Amino acid sequence: MSDTGGVREVKSAARTVELLELLAARGDRPARLQELADELGVPRSSMYALLQTLISRGWVRTDVTGSLYGIGIHALLTGTGYLDSDPRVRAVRPYLDEASEALGETIHMGRLDGRDVAYLATRESHEYLRTISRVGRRLPAHAGALGKALLAERPDGELPEGPYEALTPNSHTSRESLAADLAGIRSRGWSVDREEGVRGIVGFGFALRYDTPAQDAISCSVPVARLTPAHEERIVAVMREIRAKAEASVPVGPGSVHWR
Repeated sequence: MSDTGGVREVKSAARTVELLELLAARGDRPARLQELADELGVPRSSMYALLQTLISRGWVRTDVTGSLYGIGIHALLTGTGYLDSDPRVRAVRPYLDEASEALGETIHMGRLDGRDVAYLATRESHEYLRTISRVGRRLPAHAGALGKALLAERPDGELPEGPYEALTPNSHTSRESLAADLAGIRSRGWSVDREEGVRGIVGFGFALRYDTPAQDAISCSVPVARLTPAHEERIVAVMREIRAKAEASVPVGPGSVHWR
């Protein structure tokens, strides 16, 4: 049993969280009882009892046969509560709207979560449609503008050894390659993702430095077909201004909650 801050981990709670994270990561691929038991190394009977408890409380759902399992609606309700209660997200949202109106492109806000970035808010471009919202989803930090902007706020010694997952042919797969890119980001002040996370999309990322090191960042994503040198220059200028406004808007004085 592991220790966390000097307090022993509660095994049953850890197992519940691992199960929910596993189901969430599967997306639209429901799981069978034996798959979940094998994946988490739990006896089939124990897994069945845990699933039934979570189904009764809305955290897990099952199909009409009772043999397939997926993440339940209470996960959505809790996730929405996280976004609604976060003072930083509330403060930054109006500036995402401002950036979207000024540039006509897709604007994101994300937060570093281990080796990934979790998307907290998105303002989609009217020029093209996405079939799936990114809010609540994750992307490896090394493969996108948001993540690289945040990694550049940290020493290279904190980078994992690699090799890194290649989401596209342009993704960084080695620690050395990523470190060289981060050095340029620190010098320039913002990150650029040229089809590293998604083919056909270029992103520009800007760390929000109301925390040290920064935990949040904003970005602008643009289809390659619409990106000209003049448009790129305007994106950087607008997003730098938006970053300054967002940083100044976040409550940091007495009475504000600083989550870790």
